[in-house]
Amino acid sequence: MVDAKKEALRVSEENGGKLEIHSKVDVKSMEDLAVAYTPGVAAVSTAIHEDQSKVYKYTGKKNTIAVVTDGSAVLGLGNIGAEAAIPVMEGKAVLFKEFAGVDAIPICLNTQNTEEIISHIKAIAPSFGGINLEDIGAPRCFEIEQRLKDELDIPVFHDDQHGTAIIVLGALYNALKLSNKKLEDAHIVINGGGAAGIAITKKFLKAGAKNIKLVDKTGIISEDNSKLEQRHKEIATLTNKNHQKGDLHEALKGADVFIGVSAPGVLKQEWIKDMNEKPIIFAMANPTPEIMPDETKKGGAFIVGTGRSDFPNQINNVLAFPGIFRGALDSRAYDITDKMQIAAAKGIAEVIPKEQLTRDYIIPDAFNQSVVKTVAKAVQNAAKNDG
Repeated sequence: MVDAKKEALRVSEENGGKLEIHSKVDVKSMEDLAVAYTPGVAAVSTAIHEDQSKVYKYTGKKNTIAVVTDGSAVLGLGNIGAEAAIPVMEGKAVLFKEFAGVDAIPICLNTQNTEEIISHIKAIAPSFGGINLEDIGAPRCFEIEQRLKDELDIPVFHDDQHGTAIIVLGALYNALKLSNKKLEDAHIVINGGGAAGIAITKKFLKAGAKNIKLVDKTGIISEDNSKLEQRHKEIATLTNKNHQKGDLHEALKGADVFIGVSAPGVLKQEWIKDMNEKPIIFAMANPTPEIMPDETKKGGAFIVGTGRSDFPNQINNVLAFPGIFRGALDSRAYDITDKMQIAAAKGIAEVIPKEQLTRDYIIPDAFNQSVVKTVAKAVQNAAKNDG
């Protein structure tokens, strides 16, 4: 088996990164030059000046997004800064192109000041048809995304929040089918009160879930806790309606679903027996999950998913973000709404026909060519209905 880390270093050094720019037009003669640049380009610029909407007709804006980070929360590496984040953003851009044909430009900002980040993104927005925020730490990521959504007329999408939530919801739809349970009836425990955990909770609620407990390192989040962090105050009003107190073990008693976006080893095998029948365990901490799959199954789990490619049921954002932006760009959407995101989750789930679902096959493979087309179409249809 290839050592992925060593190979990544070799490939990156050999190629000088993972991206380059190719021209769509030839410039091999004076005539070509006159069309590609001056004087011909003046006619294109004038047409856009007279009707700004023509920027989508005459430029690459219609198919180009920015992948923007401040390097503050990169993968499992933490706050590594702008330069060290470049390889990750390049990789993300490659995935956009390879899976969905979307041109993506890595933008790594050398600031972690909220106002500066917002200002910089607004300033570069005219060049892009959408903004994919990536690896920006909580709680700043919440304000940055919301402000940009309010102030820009192109889609803004924080993948660490919504991409994760969409793919987890898609996986859960199929897991619930196999366990003969419904989302609105399921008792769900989400462990991890950061950006992903809060986004998953909100997406589940929008999709119809009614019984959710969000657990942070301090325990079950409850509205009547006077010491709640600011970022947890809103979500506390929407979850844990019985104001249950206690730790993760206490939260899991009688639960149908465990969603982990937290830390390695926090879920104990013996706790699974206290869950409801046919428990669903998505342990997605990377690279080491909250509990390893073999332990999970020994504990009595019915369905197990992780974020890793070396186990069945990999819950991977690459199933979501390429198709979501493909659909958003093609529909000229101003926003990627909750309806569009839930439609994407349903689309991901429906790629696998019900008769093909198994306990080890609830989510399609990242290289299933139907995924991007299905997700993009679902997003486009939802965008039309939103409009």
